[in-house]
Amino acid sequence: MRLSPVALLFSGALLGPVPALGIPARRSKCAQADLTVELQAGTVHGVVKPENPDVRQFLGIPYGVPPVGDLRFTAPKAVESFGEIEATTIPPSCMQYLTSNVNIWTNDVLEFNQGGLNGSMGPVSEDCLTVSVWAPRGYKKNLPVLIWIYGGSFKTGGTNIPYHMPEQWIQRTQDHIVVVFNYRINFFGFPNAAGLDQDKQNLGLLDQRLAVEWVRDNIAAFGGDPNRMGLWGESAGAISVGYYSYAYPEDPIVGTLIMQSGSELLDITSPDSPHSNFTFIASQFGCGNLGPAEELACMRKVDGQAIEDFLHSYIDAGTTPSISFAPIVDEKTVFSDFYGRALDGKLAALPTIIGSNTEDGVPFVPYNPDGPDPTQASQATLLYFFCTTYKSATTRVKIGAPVFRYEYAGNFSNISPRGWMGAWHGSEIPIVFGTHSNYRGPSTALENQTSVAMQDAWVSLVAGGAVGMTSQAWPLYSQSAGGLLREFGRDVAAQTTTYGDWEAQCPDAYKP
Repeated sequence: MRLSPVALLFSGALLGPVPALGIPARRSKCAQADLTVELQAGTVHGVVKPENPDVRQFLGIPYGVPPVGDLRFTAPKAVESFGEIEATTIPPSCMQYLTSNVNIWTNDVLEFNQGGLNGSMGPVSEDCLTVSVWAPRGYKKNLPVLIWIYGGSFKTGGTNIPYHMPEQWIQRTQDHIVVVFNYRINFFGFPNAAGLDQDKQNLGLLDQRLAVEWVRDNIAAFGGDPNRMGLWGESAGAISVGYYSYAYPEDPIVGTLIMQSGSELLDITSPDSPHSNFTFIASQFGCGNLGPAEELACMRKVDGQAIEDFLHSYIDAGTTPSISFAPIVDEKTVFSDFYGRALDGKLAALPTIIGSNTEDGVPFVPYNPDGPDPTQASQATLLYFFCTTYKSATTRVKIGAPVFRYEYAGNFSNISPRGWMGAWHGSEIPIVFGTHSNYRGPSTALENQTSVAMQDAWVSLVAGGAVGMTSQAWPLYSQSAGGLLREFGRDVAAQTTTYGDWEAQCPDAYKP
């Protein structure tokens, strides 16, 4: 049950479970016509909230049959019919736990946790395969659509994260739609069980594909353009976007990609080929010493919260042997040779925004309220984020994909309350979502300008592809053209520069 060094770096889970909630209650009337939407599987009634009165919210629409009981540890199945629902409250996220260990997310900035909580959890459930849609008011049509995949090391994350709420962004622009969906994570999303076929282990990644298919089939009813959709994620979400572009090169459904602080080359996969982690968990719940099929059937009957409670206490205590549940290399959704696959034409050559943060590594070295070891933090930033992003970008350029590369360098005190945090991992998320001013004081003029610059660039890519980026003064990334990239948040909102000195520090394996 040994983990790779990179997997260990990301193995500290942040969140944990509470009792499951059901699907929102039905209602017979909807007071405003544009808040009722007819979909293939049923009718949904949305909500408008007074603080953002020009944004329609449709929250917790089922896209997958609840993966519970005999469907636990199975590939997702599309919901065929759900009747009529009131989609007016944030839905439960998928099963996870909140770590009791001290880190930036539990000590300094809680708004990346479910419900913005620490020591307790927002609602979670195994019945969690839902999408939520944020769209402008009225009957606008053919709007570009950004489909968000949350990060969290494939162990945490969900819809109910305060910094990930897009309504302020849409209230400002009125020119795009954001879709957020839940996907299974940790033990329930990546069980790596001996009783499952090799290509049915990465359930969370299969959830992601089904959710994208749902958006394709339903987004026009909300005013979205299914021909202008961008898949967008951060950290594990960005890794997922990278995986997706290799898994579906001939049918990506989406037309653009956005990867923040992560790519397919940031390897946090599980090396547990003997399936010993799943078997170890099974042994703790009376399912030990069974054959693969019997073991799997037995674990489908175990209470889900009991499993999460065990994972919480076992992993937080640093008990050995170490256990972890993450994507595996299955040669279907995750591949052993991404570069070779790209050269064989098995990579969707889509217009792509890709980049990282100048202090990405800060949360992944031992926590110290006075600041981490600077050498360790710098090395984590370089090796796990900058260099892998660099290689992913140059590979995509090599196969003809239009690539727009960036570095985020903002250091704003209401996002980074300790000065040494800088542009730490995830700190660009509230800038892009427009939630940066909601906590720990008002935003500065530069912070507001940086937010607008990043938001407008992200929408421009999805709305118009590479051609749409001409309005952003953001040059295509190319080594032959000097490796120009866009830097956000350092002294000015956006400027064109190079990071050649950083690129020179990358190991040869990450250089073009």
